[in-house]
This record gives sequence, structure tokens and C-alpha cells, in this order.
Amino acid sequence: MPKPDELLADVAALVESGQSNQMSLTVVTGGAVITGRLAPEAVWRQRVSEVLTDSARLGEFASIFTTTTRREGPPTHLHFHKARILQGPVGIPETGGMYRVSIDDVSAWTMGDFSYSDH
Repeated sequence: MPKPDELLADVAALVESGQSNQMSLTVVTGGAVITGRLAPEAVWRQRVSEVLTDSARLGEFASIFTTTTRREGPPTHLHFHKARILQGPVGIPETGGMYRVSIDDVSAWTMGDFSYSDH
């Protein structure tokens, strides 16, 4: 089991405590580069639930995201919203997505989100 990055866990804890969604972060995980804003888990879960509720085919999964169990200790995951996976000069998806990334799986990170081009 990898040793979690304490500084990254502190960033995640501050996002969780402040209920802020303005912290931009870029991480490398599993060979992918994900860039976007962090959100508190509860806010992220609510938004995922809303998207699923609006889907004719996936609505039944919405309730899974509305139930939260408060864990003791530092956060174990980063919750991205308005995020993109960078692939060359393009960000996927164009409109931004919602990603949950284990802090233990982050191999590199930087504050801020990277620019990308749709052209």
C-alpha cells in the first residue's frame, strides 16, 4: 500500500472543511492527467445524483450517491467537478466531467488546472 501524500490529503481536507469548489488541481493518476476543480464529497455526490436523476436510463442509480456515511480521518479521495482528462491538446469531455480519484493513486500533482485547446 503506497504512503499517501500528506500535503495532498491536507488540500483535500481543507476543501472538505470549507465546502469550497474553487480549488483547481491537476493530478497524474494511472497514466491519465486530470485537471479541474475540487469539490467537497457531499457537493460532488449531490451533483452526480442530479445528473443521474435527469437520465431516463440511469435514474435508478441516483440514490446511491445521495447516501453519505461520514468517515473518520483524513479524506481518501479527491472529488473533481468541471474536470477534464487531458489527451494531447484536447480536454475530454469538452463540457467537463465529474471524477473521483483515490489520493493513494496520485503519482504527481500541481495546483491549478492546465490549459487545453479544442482546436
